[in-house]
Amino acid sequence: MSEREALVRHAHPEDLPRLVELITEHAAYEMAEPPAPGLADRLAELLFGPEPSRLRCFVAVLPDGTPAGYATCAPELSTWNGAEYLHMDCLYLAEPSRGHGLGPLLMAAVRAEARASGLPELRWQTPAWNEDAIRFYDRLGATSKEKRGYALPTDP
Repeated sequence: MSEREALVRHAHPEDLPRLVELITEHAAYEMAEPPAPGLADRLAELLFGPEPSRLRCFVAVLPDGTPAGYATCAPELSTWNGAEYLHMDCLYLAEPSRGHGLGPLLMAAVRAEARASGLPELRWQTPAWNEDAIRFYDRLGATSKEKRGYALPTDP
């Protein structure tokens, strides 16, 4: 690999501090609450704890070794299809790293993960206002379904 090439790889434990920074940027970008304290510890358990890990994370790494973005995914179930699929929970690139081909590299890594896991489909969501992401996913040939996402605490 030349010094000018970026790459996408599985996250390593030493990526956690930068990964938390990127996740915090991502939450701010989506106008969401920042992550609760201790995120690095929770992610370490999900990503690097007992096998098989529940969460998979890919990082887009700049030529200088700095992670500039990430994508996370995990297997999920579709009742209607009676089958598993790979759910991409997040895909984010820091602002200066957008438009340089890293997004397609992250998507390719997540698709390859689905194939390697024997999962026939990749699914994700993006906010309706995120027109840049929508254009990006449309260019990839993805199809969209209009739905609203909900969250409900389990404790009253």
